Amino acid sequence: MFSARGFLSGLVDAFSSGSFDPNQFFPSDPPPPRRPAVYTEQHESDEEKQFRRVFQQLAGDDMEVSPSELRNILNRIIGKHEDLKTDGFSIESCRSMVAVMDSDSTGKLGFHEFKHLWNNVKKWQGVYKSHDADCSGAIGADELPDAFKAAGFPLNDQLFQMLIRRYSDENGNMDFDNYIGCLVRLDAMCRAFKTLDKDKNGTIKVNVQEWLQLTMYS
Repeated sequence: MFSARGFLSGLVDAFSSGSFDPNQFFPSDPPPPRRPAVYTEQHESDEEKQFRRVFQQLAGDDMEVSPSELRNILNRIIGKHEDLKTDGFSIESCRSMVAVMDSDSTGKLGFHEFKHLWNNVKKWQGVYKSHDADCSGAIGADELPDAFKAAGFPLNDQLFQMLIRRYSDENGNMDFDNYIGCLVRLDAMCRAFKTLDKDKNGTIKVNVQEWLQLTMYS
């Protein structure tokens, strides 16, 4: 059985060199589209119905999670996990996560979008903890390549170094909120690429408007 309290407390090889094949990346499937309430009542499992009730407690009457609400939820979670090193999720990080998960462009996360993000965070939390070999609460630069590969993203050296510069501290260590923020965006960008790569040849063609829509709202 799900409860709001249990829901919150319960969450929480090396890389190749040179160019990489985007088909080696395994982004998650996109969240399903919104459906009428009558459909969900008839087709949701008991577990999904329980999850929906908890989601309503977290999201409020509008059944949408805004960036500030997402920040509060995630920081309540990680506050219960002393083994995760983090400065807390920033509002900018949560805006980015909402943006890349916001499949219907409402500026908030609906039930299926939030559930999709939630499942990924739980999965990646397990990867994070299993690759924190020295139990420092953060993943060191030497541990990160395998941690990304285990999450479905084997990175070449050039991309890995770029992500290190963007998401790690000056010593190359990545804490939990930066690891999750990085993976949410990496997952969404790979998913968008695979959607646009119609002939699956590893290249896409976009115009300026498509490029700006893809990169600026993320």
